[in-house]
Amino acid sequence: MTSVNPLNQNRQTIELAPSYKIPVILVLMAIAIFIIQPWASLPVALLGLFLLLQTVTIRLKFTPTSLEVYRSDKCLRSFPYSEWQNWEIFWQPVPTLFYFKEVKSIHFLPIIFDPQTLTNCLERFCPLEQIKADGLK
Repeated sequence: MTSVNPLNQNRQTIELAPSYKIPVILVLMAIAIFIIQPWASLPVALLGLFLLLQTVTIRLKFTPTSLEVYRSDKCLRSFPYSEWQNWEIFWQPVPTLFYFKEVKSIHFLPIIFDPQTLTNCLERFCPLEQIKADGLK
């Protein structure tokens, strides 16, 4: 678990900008696959379109105490940093998947938002060193 240190907290809330890279690449791949095998392109196209819809509607906000997931202006879920045990961004230098583990659950999110801002916010609001140090206590 991570302890939240009020002295290190920044009172600013940061909303991640959307990134359309993965959905657009999947849709373009589906078009290319369609030329070779039309039926095989359907699942790739549907995944790309689903992620495109999610990119347009879902927002992540980093607050001083939690990561919040929004659809439009409605908060769907809040993940307090105090319950985080680990986080990681997979497949650098082309980040495609964001993983974080809480005390009671594991979460995987596709990178449908700006990966650099995501990394900066994670390091700022929930540094791995602090999580690991708190986990040893």
